[in-house]
Amino acid sequence: MQATQHIKSISYLKSHAAQIAESLDMNGTPFIITQNGEASMVVEGIQQYQDKENLIAMLKVVAMGEKDRLDGQGQSVEEVRALLAQKRTEHKP
Repeated sequence: MQATQHIKSISYLKSHAAQIAESLDMNGTPFIITQNGEASMVVEGIQQYQDKENLIAMLKVVAMGEKDRLDGQGQSVEEVRALLAQKRTEHKP
Protein backbone atom coordinates (compact mmCIF):
# COMPACT_ATOMS: atom_id res chain seq x y z
CA MET A 1 0.00 0.00 0.00
CA GLN A 2 1.34 3.42 -0.90
CA ALA A 3 2.06 6.01 1.77
CA THR A 4 -0.30 8.48 0.08
CA GLN A 5 -3.15 6.10 0.85
CA HIS A 6 -2.48 6.69 4.55
CA ILE A 7 -2.87 10.46 4.38
CA LYS A 8 -6.45 11.24 5.35
CA SER A 9 -8.43 14.30 6.34
CA ILE A 10 -9.79 14.76 9.82
CA SER A 11 -13.33 14.42 8.45
CA TYR A 12 -12.33 11.02 7.01
CA LEU A 13 -11.02 10.03 10.44
CA LYS A 14 -14.32 11.03 12.05
CA SER A 15 -16.43 9.04 9.63
CA HIS A 16 -14.14 6.01 9.17
CA ALA A 17 -12.54 5.49 12.59
CA ALA A 18 -13.46 1.79 12.70
CA GLN A 19 -11.90 1.17 9.28
CA ILE A 20 -8.74 3.00 10.27
CA ALA A 21 -8.49 0.95 13.47
CA GLU A 22 -8.93 -2.25 11.47
CA SER A 23 -6.25 -1.18 8.99
CA LEU A 24 -3.86 -0.40 11.86
CA ASP A 25 -4.45 -3.86 13.30
CA MET A 26 -3.87 -5.54 9.94
CA ASN A 27 -0.76 -3.78 8.64
CA GLY A 28 0.40 -1.35 11.34
CA THR A 29 1.06 1.52 8.94
CA PRO A 30 0.19 4.78 10.72
CA PHE A 31 -2.17 7.35 9.22
CA ILE A 32 -1.26 11.00 8.75
CA ILE A 33 -4.31 13.12 9.46
CA THR A 34 -4.66 16.52 7.85
CA GLN A 35 -6.68 19.54 8.89
CA ASN A 36 -7.20 22.37 6.42
CA GLY A 37 -4.73 20.69 4.06
CA GLU A 38 -1.89 20.61 6.62
CA ALA A 39 -0.57 17.58 8.46
CA SER A 40 -2.07 17.73 11.93
CA MET A 41 -1.52 14.38 13.67
CA VAL A 42 -0.49 10.78 13.28
CA VAL A 43 -2.74 7.90 14.25
CA GLU A 44 -0.91 4.66 14.99
CA GLY A 45 -1.76 1.31 16.52
CA ILE A 46 -1.17 0.64 20.19
CA GLN A 47 1.51 -1.99 19.49
CA GLN A 48 3.50 0.42 17.34
CA TYR A 49 3.13 3.10 20.01
CA GLN A 50 4.32 0.78 22.77
CA ASP A 51 7.24 -0.46 20.66
CA LYS A 52 8.28 3.12 19.99
CA GLU A 53 8.03 4.06 23.68
CA ASN A 54 10.14 1.02 24.64
CA LEU A 55 12.75 1.96 22.05
CA ILE A 56 12.91 5.52 23.39
CA ALA A 57 13.34 4.21 26.94
CA MET A 58 16.17 1.89 25.86
CA LEU A 59 17.89 4.69 23.97
CA LYS A 60 17.73 6.87 27.09
CA VAL A 61 19.40 4.12 29.14
CA VAL A 62 22.12 3.75 26.50
CA ALA A 63 22.65 7.53 26.46
CA MET A 64 22.93 7.62 30.26
CA GLY A 65 25.46 4.77 30.16
CA GLU A 66 27.48 6.55 27.48
CA LYS A 67 27.46 9.75 29.55
CA ASP A 68 28.70 7.82 32.58
CA ARG A 69 31.40 6.17 30.45
CA LEU A 70 32.59 9.53 29.14
CA ASP A 71 32.61 10.88 32.71
CA GLY A 72 34.92 8.04 33.74
CA GLN A 73 32.30 6.26 35.81
CA GLY A 74 31.64 2.56 35.65
CA GLN A 75 34.02 -0.32 35.13
CA SER A 76 35.99 -1.65 32.22
CA VAL A 77 35.21 -4.99 30.62
CA GLU A 78 38.33 -6.44 32.21
CA GLU A 79 37.25 -5.24 35.68
CA VAL A 80 33.78 -6.74 35.28
CA ARG A 81 35.18 -10.06 34.04
CA ALA A 82 37.54 -10.22 37.02
CA LEU A 83 34.70 -9.41 39.40
CA LEU A 84 32.49 -12.11 37.86
CA ALA A 85 35.32 -14.66 38.03
CA GLN A 86 35.84 -13.79 41.70
CA LYS A 87 32.11 -14.18 42.44
CA ARG A 88 32.04 -17.56 40.69
CA THR A 89 34.92 -18.89 42.78
CA GLU A 90 33.30 -17.60 45.99
CA HIS A 91 30.07 -19.50 45.24
CA LYS A 92 31.66 -22.84 44.25
CA PRO A 93 30.96 -25.61 46.80
